[in-house]
Amino acid sequence: MCKDCGCAAPDEHRLHDSTGGQVDVTVRRRDPSVTHLVADLLDANRKEALHNREHFDRHGVLAINLMSSPGAGKTSLLEATIDRLGTELAIAVIEGDLETQNDANRIKAKGVPAIQINTGSACHLDAVMVHDALHHLELDDLDVVFIENVGNLVCPAAFDLGQHFNVTLLSVTEGDDKPSKYPVMFRGSDLVVLTKTDLLPYLEEFSPARAAAALKASGYGGPLFETTARRSEGQSGWIEWLRKTVAERRRGDRGSKLAGVEKRYHTHVHPVSAAGRRP
Repeated sequence: MCKDCGCAAPDEHRLHDSTGGQVDVTVRRRDPSVTHLVADLLDANRKEALHNREHFDRHGVLAINLMSSPGAGKTSLLEATIDRLGTELAIAVIEGDLETQNDANRIKAKGVPAIQINTGSACHLDAVMVHDALHHLELDDLDVVFIENVGNLVCPAAFDLGQHFNVTLLSVTEGDDKPSKYPVMFRGSDLVVLTKTDLLPYLEEFSPARAAAALKASGYGGPLFETTARRSEGQSGWIEWLRKTVAERRRGDRGSKLAGVEKRYHTHVHPVSAAGRRP
């Protein structure tokens, strides 16, 4: 069990030798008290996530949980999205990192409100952290809230934040077998984005076809969009998906809530510390 977040380890695990054969080991089983602790933690998180989702729905806001390994390009994708849709949609971003406000500052430089959550040592965001961040946003003014989770392909998969969609990035600078290694994350995704595809000529070891096959084998059945590291191009599939998804979730004919949001948030980055959140 992760000592910081309480995310669950399996009741038993397997070891394999270099030939793929299973090694005889004494299986360690989780203490029953730990099992109850993890179950209570996840149950409390689910209740808070439901509360967050009710907030988003009441205000007609689309919430997207953006997940990936560190360095896969989450913030760059958000910057490209703001460049393409910033005059069309009112966007805000909740940023999750252990330390620094670096990513929030990058988003703020685009004229978009950014809430930085510093988790300290926790390897993912949880619903309580996101709820606290929502107190710094005027949801009535927004069309989309992106939640950029901590870079990690394990723990974020277990914690609902109240989002409507899970979007997971897979970079060509990673192995094309990542979906096979981390199937829970990819299987629970609504959309997977293959990033930095303009680097493929320099990365012969990465095969998009093998990555797609690994995604399918993991149980993922959604679309796979490709984007490039050059933000001025290669984003069309992702952008059109986002446009369509926002349009489908808008209430009636309210249209975009862009008016006034830039003036409200132009000069502020709101830090939220996980250490100071309510119990």
